[in-house]
Amino acid sequence: MTIFEPAMFEPWSVIAANLPEHADNAIHTDDGARAAGFDGALVAGVTTYAYLTHVPATAWGRSWLSSGGADVRFLHPVMDGDRVDLVRDDDGDGDGDGDGEHPQPGRVVASVAGEVKVRARFTERGEELADRSGSPLEPIEFVLDASWSDYGFRAGDDCPLYADLGVAHPTSWPRLANRFCHEQLVDGAWIHVRSRIAHHGLARVGATIRATAVVADRFDSRAGERAVLDVRISSDGSPVASVEHEAIIDLRP
Repeated sequence: MTIFEPAMFEPWSVIAANLPEHADNAIHTDDGARAAGFDGALVAGVTTYAYLTHVPATAWGRSWLSSGGADVRFLHPVMDGDRVDLVRDDDGDGDGDGDGEHPQPGRVVASVAGEVKVRARFTERGEELADRSGSPLEPIEFVLDASWSDYGFRAGDDCPLYADLGVAHPTSWPRLANRFCHEQLVDGAWIHVRSRIAHHGLARVGATIRATAVVADRFDSRAGERAVLDVRISSDGSPVASVEHEAIIDLRP
Protein backbone atom coordinates (compact mmCIF):
# COMPACT_ATOMS: atom_id res chain seq x y z
CA MET A 1 0.00 0.00 0.00
CA THR A 2 1.34 3.43 -0.97
CA ILE A 3 0.55 6.64 0.86
CA PHE A 4 1.43 10.13 -0.25
CA GLU A 5 3.85 12.33 1.67
CA PRO A 6 2.52 15.65 3.03
CA ALA A 7 5.02 17.59 0.91
CA MET A 8 3.25 16.41 -2.24
CA PHE A 9 0.37 18.84 -1.86
CA GLU A 10 -0.32 22.41 -0.88
CA PRO A 11 -3.08 23.53 1.51
CA TRP A 12 -6.25 24.43 -0.36
CA SER A 13 -9.41 26.31 0.61
CA VAL A 14 -12.91 26.59 -0.82
CA ILE A 15 -16.26 28.15 0.11
CA ALA A 16 -18.71 25.33 0.78
CA ALA A 17 -21.83 25.27 -1.36
CA ASN A 18 -24.98 23.17 -1.31
CA LEU A 19 -25.82 21.86 -4.77
CA PRO A 20 -29.50 21.80 -5.77
CA GLU A 21 -29.59 18.03 -6.29
CA HIS A 22 -29.21 17.53 -2.53
CA ALA A 23 -32.35 19.47 -1.59
CA ASP A 24 -34.36 16.24 -1.64
CA ASN A 25 -32.77 15.49 1.76
CA ALA A 26 -34.36 18.05 4.08
CA ILE A 27 -31.18 18.30 6.17
CA HIS A 28 -29.62 20.25 3.27
CA THR A 29 -32.31 22.95 3.44
CA ASP A 30 -32.58 25.66 6.08
CA ASP A 31 -36.06 24.62 7.20
CA GLY A 32 -35.26 20.91 7.34
CA ALA A 33 -31.97 21.41 9.16
CA ARG A 34 -33.56 23.71 11.76
CA ALA A 35 -36.30 21.14 12.35
CA ALA A 36 -33.53 18.65 13.13
CA GLY A 37 -31.90 21.05 15.61
CA PHE A 38 -29.23 22.73 13.44
CA ASP A 39 -28.79 26.45 12.80
CA GLY A 40 -29.09 26.17 9.02
CA ALA A 41 -28.59 23.96 5.99
CA LEU A 42 -25.87 21.32 6.25
CA VAL A 43 -23.61 20.86 3.23
CA ALA A 44 -23.85 17.31 1.87
CA GLY A 45 -21.10 15.01 3.11
CA VAL A 46 -20.32 13.99 -0.46
CA THR A 47 -19.72 17.66 -1.31
CA THR A 48 -17.22 17.99 1.53
CA TYR A 49 -15.67 14.73 0.33
CA ALA A 50 -15.38 16.26 -3.15
CA TYR A 51 -13.26 19.03 -1.62
CA LEU A 52 -11.07 16.50 0.18
CA THR A 53 -10.45 14.53 -3.03
CA HIS A 54 -8.77 17.61 -4.51
CA VAL A 55 -5.68 16.59 -2.51
CA PRO A 56 -5.05 13.00 -3.74
CA ALA A 57 -6.32 13.80 -7.24
CA THR A 58 -3.77 16.61 -7.51
CA ALA A 59 -1.00 14.50 -5.94
CA TRP A 60 -1.56 11.23 -7.86
CA GLY A 61 -3.85 12.03 -10.77
CA ARG A 62 -5.23 9.18 -12.84
CA SER A 63 -3.62 6.42 -10.76
CA TRP A 64 -5.62 7.38 -7.67
CA LEU A 65 -8.85 7.66 -9.64
CA SER A 66 -8.44 4.17 -11.08
CA SER A 67 -6.97 2.23 -8.16
CA GLY A 68 -6.79 4.41 -5.02
CA GLY A 69 -8.82 4.43 -1.88
CA ALA A 70 -10.20 6.57 0.91
CA ASP A 71 -11.57 6.32 4.43
CA VAL A 72 -13.58 9.42 5.34
CA ARG A 73 -15.34 10.26 8.61
CA PHE A 74 -17.69 13.19 9.08
CA LEU A 75 -17.24 14.51 12.62
CA HIS A 76 -19.17 17.80 12.57
CA PRO A 77 -21.40 19.49 10.00
CA VAL A 78 -20.09 21.93 7.40
CA MET A 79 -22.58 24.71 6.77
CA ASP A 80 -23.47 26.40 3.50
CA GLY A 81 -21.08 29.34 3.00
CA ASP A 82 -18.37 28.09 5.36
CA ARG A 83 -14.75 28.54 4.26
CA VAL A 84 -13.28 25.02 4.30
CA ASP A 85 -9.52 24.61 4.67
CA LEU A 86 -7.98 21.34 3.43
CA VAL A 87 -4.75 20.71 5.31
CA ARG A 88 -2.42 17.93 6.43
CA ASP A 89 -3.74 16.08 9.49
CA ASP A 90 -1.06 16.74 12.11
CA ASP A 91 -3.05 14.98 14.84
CA GLY A 92 -3.62 11.63 13.16
CA ASP A 93 -7.11 10.17 13.17
CA GLY A 94 -8.08 11.00 16.70
CA ASP A 95 -6.87 7.66 18.04
CA GLY A 96 -3.55 8.94 19.31
CA ASP A 97 -1.47 7.78 16.33
CA GLY A 98 -0.25 11.20 15.27
CA ASP A 99 1.05 14.45 16.69
CA GLY A 100 2.32 17.81 15.49
CA GLU A 101 5.91 16.56 15.20
CA HIS A 102 5.03 13.33 13.38
CA PRO A 103 2.09 14.04 11.01
CA GLN A 104 0.42 11.02 9.49
CA PRO A 105 1.09 10.72 5.74
CA GLY A 106 -2.04 10.26 3.68
CA ARG A 107 -4.26 11.99 6.20
CA VAL A 108 -6.11 15.21 5.42
CA VAL A 109 -8.65 17.22 7.37
CA ALA A 110 -11.37 19.64 6.34
CA SER A 111 -11.44 22.46 8.90
CA VAL A 112 -13.68 25.48 9.40
CA ALA A 113 -12.27 28.34 11.50
CA GLY A 114 -9.71 25.93 12.93
CA GLU A 115 -12.25 23.25 13.94
CA VAL A 116 -11.81 19.86 12.31
CA LYS A 117 -15.05 18.88 10.59
CA VAL A 118 -13.97 15.86 8.52
CA ARG A 119 -10.99 13.49 8.61
CA ALA A 120 -9.88 11.41 5.64
CA ARG A 121 -7.12 8.93 4.94
CA PHE A 122 -6.12 8.39 1.32
CA THR A 123 -4.10 5.56 -0.25
CA GLU A 124 -2.71 5.43 -3.77
CA ARG A 125 -3.63 1.74 -3.91
CA GLY A 126 -7.03 1.04 -2.41
CA GLU A 127 -7.52 -1.62 0.24
CA GLU A 128 -9.85 -4.43 -0.83
CA LEU A 129 -13.23 -4.34 0.90
CA ALA A 130 -14.52 -7.80 1.74
CA ASP A 131 -17.97 -8.70 0.43
CA ARG A 132 -20.55 -8.53 3.21
CA SER A 133 -23.85 -10.35 3.37
CA GLY A 134 -27.10 -8.64 4.23
CA SER A 135 -30.54 -7.62 3.04
CA PRO A 136 -30.34 -6.74 -0.68
CA LEU A 137 -31.63 -3.44 -2.03
CA GLU A 138 -32.95 -2.82 -5.53
CA PRO A 139 -30.05 -2.27 -7.97
CA ILE A 140 -29.52 1.15 -9.53
CA GLU A 141 -28.65 1.42 -13.23
CA PHE A 142 -28.23 4.49 -15.42
CA VAL A 143 -26.09 6.05 -18.14
CA LEU A 144 -23.36 8.27 -16.72
CA ASP A 145 -23.83 11.84 -17.93
CA ALA A 146 -21.63 14.91 -17.56
CA SER A 147 -23.21 15.89 -14.23
CA TRP A 148 -21.28 13.02 -12.61
CA SER A 149 -18.01 14.33 -14.06
CA ASP A 150 -18.43 18.05 -13.30
CA TYR A 151 -19.90 17.59 -9.80
CA GLY A 152 -16.73 18.82 -8.09
CA PHE A 153 -16.41 21.82 -10.41
CA ARG A 154 -20.00 22.85 -9.68
CA ALA A 155 -19.32 22.51 -5.94
CA GLY A 156 -16.11 24.57 -6.12
CA ASP A 157 -13.33 22.01 -6.77
CA ASP A 158 -11.18 23.46 -9.56
CA CYS A 159 -9.24 20.24 -10.31
CA PRO A 160 -9.37 19.85 -14.14
CA LEU A 161 -8.61 16.11 -14.16
CA TYR A 162 -12.17 14.81 -14.57
CA ALA A 163 -13.02 17.08 -17.49
CA ASP A 164 -9.68 16.32 -19.14
CA LEU A 165 -10.24 12.55 -18.89
CA GLY A 166 -14.02 12.63 -19.38
CA VAL A 167 -14.59 10.44 -16.30
CA ALA A 168 -16.75 10.37 -13.19
CA HIS A 169 -15.67 12.45 -10.21
CA PRO A 170 -14.67 10.14 -7.29
CA THR A 171 -17.47 11.51 -5.15
CA SER A 172 -19.82 9.68 -7.55
CA TRP A 173 -19.41 6.46 -5.58
CA PRO A 174 -20.53 7.67 -2.14
CA ARG A 175 -23.22 9.67 -3.97
CA LEU A 176 -24.59 6.40 -5.31
CA ALA A 177 -24.47 4.89 -1.83
CA ASN A 178 -26.42 7.92 -0.62
CA ARG A 179 -28.97 7.31 -3.34
CA PHE A 180 -29.64 3.82 -1.97
CA CYS A 181 -30.22 5.38 1.45
CA HIS A 182 -32.46 8.16 0.21
CA GLU A 183 -34.59 6.09 -2.16
CA GLN A 184 -34.89 2.83 -0.24
CA LEU A 185 -34.13 3.31 3.46
CA VAL A 186 -35.15 6.72 4.79
CA ASP A 187 -38.23 8.86 5.20
CA GLY A 188 -37.20 12.35 6.28
CA ALA A 189 -33.89 13.99 7.20
CA TRP A 190 -30.82 11.77 7.48
CA ILE A 191 -27.01 12.13 7.69
CA HIS A 192 -24.10 10.38 5.97
CA VAL A 193 -21.43 9.74 8.64
CA ARG A 194 -18.59 7.73 7.06
CA SER A 195 -17.41 5.84 3.98
CA ARG A 196 -14.58 3.50 3.04
CA ILE A 197 -14.02 3.57 -0.72
CA ALA A 198 -11.88 1.45 -3.03
CA HIS A 199 -11.43 2.39 -6.69
CA HIS A 200 -11.12 -0.41 -9.26
CA GLY A 201 -11.20 1.52 -12.55
CA LEU A 202 -12.37 4.62 -14.41
CA ALA A 203 -15.97 5.28 -15.42
CA ARG A 204 -16.25 7.35 -18.58
CA VAL A 205 -19.12 9.67 -19.43
CA GLY A 206 -21.60 7.68 -21.53
CA ALA A 207 -20.94 4.36 -19.75
CA THR A 208 -23.73 2.30 -18.20
CA ILE A 209 -23.38 2.28 -14.42
CA ARG A 210 -24.84 -0.54 -12.35
CA ALA A 211 -24.76 -0.46 -8.55
CA THR A 212 -25.84 -3.19 -6.15
CA ALA A 213 -26.07 -2.91 -2.37
CA VAL A 214 -26.92 -4.89 0.75
CA VAL A 215 -27.72 -3.56 4.21
CA ALA A 216 -24.94 -5.28 6.11
CA ASP A 217 -25.87 -3.89 9.54
CA ARG A 218 -28.52 -1.82 11.29
CA PHE A 219 -28.18 -0.61 14.86
CA ASP A 220 -29.36 2.04 17.25
CA SER A 221 -27.21 4.95 18.44
CA ARG A 222 -27.69 8.07 20.53
CA ALA A 223 -28.23 10.12 17.35
CA GLY A 224 -30.72 7.64 15.86
CA GLU A 225 -30.89 4.41 13.86
CA ARG A 226 -27.86 3.71 11.68
CA ALA A 227 -27.37 1.50 8.64
CA VAL A 228 -24.16 0.19 7.07
CA LEU A 229 -24.32 -0.59 3.35
CA ASP A 230 -21.98 -2.68 1.21
CA VAL A 231 -22.12 -1.17 -2.30
CA ARG A 232 -20.56 -2.57 -5.49
CA ILE A 233 -20.42 -0.46 -8.66
CA SER A 234 -19.57 -1.39 -12.26
CA SER A 235 -19.15 0.60 -15.47
CA ASP A 236 -20.07 -1.20 -18.72
CA GLY A 237 -19.76 -4.45 -16.78
CA SER A 238 -16.32 -3.82 -15.24
CA PRO A 239 -15.89 -3.06 -11.52
CA VAL A 240 -15.09 0.60 -10.76
CA ALA A 241 -15.69 0.99 -7.01
CA SER A 242 -16.63 -0.65 -3.73
CA VAL A 243 -18.05 1.36 -0.84
CA GLU A 244 -18.74 0.63 2.82
CA HIS A 245 -21.18 3.38 3.69
CA GLU A 246 -22.71 4.34 7.05
CA ALA A 247 -25.56 6.75 7.62
CA ILE A 248 -27.95 7.79 10.37
CA ILE A 249 -31.17 6.92 8.60
CA ASP A 250 -33.62 7.96 11.34
CA LEU A 251 -32.44 11.11 13.12
CA ARG A 252 -33.53 11.76 16.69
CA PRO A 253 -34.47 15.41 17.29
